[in-house]
Amino acid sequence: MSTLPLISCRGLTKIYPLSGVEVHALRGVDLDIERGEMVAIMGPSGSGKSTLMNILGCMDMQTEGSYYFDGVDTGDLDARELAGLRNKKFGFVFQRYNLLPRASALYNVEIPLFYSGMYGDEVKNRALAALKRFGIDDLADHRPNQLSGGQQQRVAIARAVVNNPLVVLADEPTGALDTTNSLEVMKILQKMHIEQSVTVIIITHEPEIAGFCPRKLIMRDGKIISDQFSASDVRR
Repeated sequence: MSTLPLISCRGLTKIYPLSGVEVHALRGVDLDIERGEMVAIMGPSGSGKSTLMNILGCMDMQTEGSYYFDGVDTGDLDARELAGLRNKKFGFVFQRYNLLPRASALYNVEIPLFYSGMYGDEVKNRALAALKRFGIDDLADHRPNQLSGGQQQRVAIARAVVNNPLVVLADEPTGALDTTNSLEVMKILQKMHIEQSVTVIIITHEPEIAGFCPRKLIMRDGKIISDQFSASDVRR
């Protein structure tokens, strides 16, 4: 069994050209995340937390520095290899759900399986099992506009985990939800982390949401300024 961190970053720098000016979104970030950790990344708008998440999820590339995922240097991968890594190893949850509006909940969950090359009954059965896992298999035929915000986010989480990823990356997953649904979504993510050792990384600006995570990173001006370990808020 590998003793290397699942995620290892050294000197991550991201520079965006903007109107002839270089904007430094990340400034030499060093970060290790072990398998099975649950980590919150916090910081004000413009701190670099979303940029860091995009690089960790192989949706963007750093300007400088290195990012190793599961021992693989992502800088050595081409676009096709990065897409394969995203689909097989990562699940993504977004603030606004990012569901196809005209497709059923079932079809939305099936999409990552299609990209993995699956077809036929296996796709439907696995997608239904994912929906059932989160208590919404009875809504499989519903479109997003027929679902509440909490139900839509459950569909989005089912889609994120249907391929059994190593890492779930959640960008403000409760930002569009009320308090009750926010806590329910966090309980779902926390349960996956505890029971299945899924690595969960959450971008949030809400201390109560970050409280579910045993490890909290705080970013400012493109740097990690605090890395804290504490007991998580376990709610069953």
